[in-house]
Amino acid sequence: MNYWLMKSEPDVYGIENLARDRTEIWDGVRNYQARNFLKSMAVGDIAFFYHSNTKPPGIAGLMTIYEANVVDPTQFEVGHKYYDPKSTPEDPRWHTVTVAYDRMFDHYISLDQLKETFGPEELLLVKRGNRLSVMPVEAAIAQRILQMAES
Repeated sequence: MNYWLMKSEPDVYGIENLARDRTEIWDGVRNYQARNFLKSMAVGDIAFFYHSNTKPPGIAGLMTIYEANVVDPTQFEVGHKYYDPKSTPEDPRWHTVTVAYDRMFDHYISLDQLKETFGPEELLLVKRGNRLSVMPVEAAIAQRILQMAES
């Protein structure tokens, strides 16, 4: 099992939405490195749900990878903001996953708390200039984040 951190703006789709919906396709990722991380995910992997572009940004809870290697359907929807005219059903450029709600944390973990606890060599999220919406988290670091959520 691997751990990941996945960002979403809570006013677009937050953990409360996932709690309501139970499962959701994680569509719209249009960065090749983030896409490659999505393609590396396996069913049963755990992802931290990170609320971005909010005050304060931070980790709100957990989700599980429910389906892996899913073709992102938005790439084919003409007029959709994630439409990609170079992508075809025979040769899709964008893959993603379906996530399932696990739980909301009792203690929201703010970006400032994460920066105080982890260095950029430990957690890619706190590395200056990093803007990836999907990134891996080492198992030992994931365990420390889980401890932060419980304290």
